[in-house]
Amino acid sequence: MNAKLPSAAIKPIDLQVLRDCLRGELIEPDHSDYAEARSVWNGMIDRFPAAIARCRGVRDVAACIGFAHDNAIPIAVRGGGHNVAGHATCDNGLVIDLSPMNRVEIDPAARIAKVQGGATWADVDNAAQAFGLATPGGVYSGTGVAGLTLGGGFGWLRNQYGLSCDNLIGAQVVTADGRVIRADETYNADLLWGLRGGGGNFGIVTEFEFRLHPVGPEVMFAFVFHDGRGDKMHQAIRRYRDFCAEAPDQVSTIMACGVIPPEPDIFPTEIHGIPFVLFGGLYAGPADEGQRALQPLLDFGKPLVDHSGIMPYVEAQQVFDPDYPKGMRYYWKSLNLQHLDDEVIDRIVEHANRQVSPYSTTDLWHIGGAVARGSAEDSAFYGRQAAFLLNPEANWQNPEDDAANIGWVQAFIDDMEEFSDGSRYLNFAGFQEEGDEMMRKGFGPQHARLAALKRKYDPHNLFRLNQNVKPA
Repeated sequence: MNAKLPSAAIKPIDLQVLRDCLRGELIEPDHSDYAEARSVWNGMIDRFPAAIARCRGVRDVAACIGFAHDNAIPIAVRGGGHNVAGHATCDNGLVIDLSPMNRVEIDPAARIAKVQGGATWADVDNAAQAFGLATPGGVYSGTGVAGLTLGGGFGWLRNQYGLSCDNLIGAQVVTADGRVIRADETYNADLLWGLRGGGGNFGIVTEFEFRLHPVGPEVMFAFVFHDGRGDKMHQAIRRYRDFCAEAPDQVSTIMACGVIPPEPDIFPTEIHGIPFVLFGGLYAGPADEGQRALQPLLDFGKPLVDHSGIMPYVEAQQVFDPDYPKGMRYYWKSLNLQHLDDEVIDRIVEHANRQVSPYSTTDLWHIGGAVARGSAEDSAFYGRQAAFLLNPEANWQNPEDDAANIGWVQAFIDDMEEFSDGSRYLNFAGFQEEGDEMMRKGFGPQHARLAALKRKYDPHNLFRLNQNVKPA
């Protein structure tokens, strides 16, 4: 951590006013916990807020919003803090930290989960699986529920049950003027529409209400690394494309290309540095059916490593956790692909083989089933029209390698634009360097409606550290 401190953006007397309003703790730069409290998951993000408010309830959140408004200072909202762009912190402003607010309540009879805004998907999965239930989350258990849901939410249940945002049926929101309001199909239904994939533009969600589905407790999960040398990477992507065309909705998959990293605790030393293709998939149904449905992914060839099998759902949800440690440097971008024909595959392989870091991967997410059937009338999320989501993710350790890794991702995405309508998954959007143009393309025809909704709920753009849509 750097030793520098933020410039004086907030007068000490003003901070005392805020401190007196909070049930939670206010952490300033001279606090012993400041260095840890200001840090977020992406090691590239190194910012110095003037204060961090660890909120313990809705009143704390409202007090922070009022304070930020009155003092004209920037705010960042932290849920899980797991965001490539680093929206969970800011320089010389106020971080509204919801992490102490991580309670999850399950109503097994109604199949509804009430989830506070600081919870992670590990919190939700552990609570819901006690009743054999789940709602679509991410593929990394440390991801914050709030950020993933507000940006869409791709995970292992998507083709069967939709995105995380598709399963959001209600929310408690603190708006820019400090009001605490309800958003559901009856009250403020326009706001509920915007929360379903429209980013954190309209307020701070202090409680999410999700629809739950019967899942597990054991599922069939494919997680197999095949040899990607020579022409095998081309062959594997074609196999994946053809498999997805025939797979039932119960199957949700990810394919990744990369090289086996030098991690002896995870991979045998003799395969380090070998190009691989990874097939990952979960069957949201009876495990024996899942074995048959996922078998074509396992039969591609003799695997380098195979972790497939019947396992607890919560274990499948955590399979990627070791790959994304806090403090590593991350830069991810994405693009919605209209098709995955041989020309597209050749271009993907060409760029995948240029990755700079052994920890990077080129990911392909199939978009189908319940995701593709979703409606623009039901949610602000845009991307259901695509066949696959392409996500080159650069993951590396040393700051001196920043330019090379970022350049690899940017060149990759630029060269693939001709196979896309220009839209992308905004949770994987680099540092959003393209600004308003990215948002217009990312939200597509929903952008105008979102801008009008922003004008209604946040006319002065107080909530702007997000996938920001400016007020109309």
